[in-house]
Amino acid sequence: MILQNLKDLHSSMGKQGIGRYRFDYKHGKVKFDIFFFIDSKPNILLFGACGGNFSFEIDVDESFSINPNLPKETYKKLCALLCLKFDPSNRFSPAAFFFEFDQLLPKGASITQIARPEEIIVYHQSLEEAHKRWFCGWRDNNQRGQSVTSANLEKTRKLLGERVFQRCKLENISSCWTDDSSRATEICLT
Repeated sequence: MILQNLKDLHSSMGKQGIGRYRFDYKHGKVKFDIFFFIDSKPNILLFGACGGNFSFEIDVDESFSINPNLPKETYKKLCALLCLKFDPSNRFSPAAFFFEFDQLLPKGASITQIARPEEIIVYHQSLEEAHKRWFCGWRDNNQRGQSVTSANLEKTRKLLGERVFQRCKLENISSCWTDDSSRATEICLT
């Protein structure tokens, strides 16, 4: 299934140098935080139910094609979230869900809606120290005679993107996080 309208958003993001974007989508009474990550291959759409403790990711290939078939557990949880009752003559169609989503996509990106790590982590509670939402710096593990952990690298990849993940892995650098928003710093990898 091709998400035709995602092309315009992708193009707008690319022109503005936005690699990670956040916007809202409402389906019925359920509001989703949508994150579109174009800084990874394949691109990723992250659907996070606001207040619903549920999220899922969809890979988007270079032709803006997705697989609308959801894993069985994701399908069941999405149906429950949307308060759908099983009806064999009128089954919930993920393809119809994604078609409607595509029709309501923003046409362009706004620099004010760049996805921030502290927003993304809400939907990745299994990450290392998920309560530490705010980025607060870098640690050069070479200077300490240590190695960056795989858990830290995974948190870096999910929250900061593939390019930063690769650099941290290559140079043995850990991203540092805090649960105190006043200690947050801008993300700069020199």
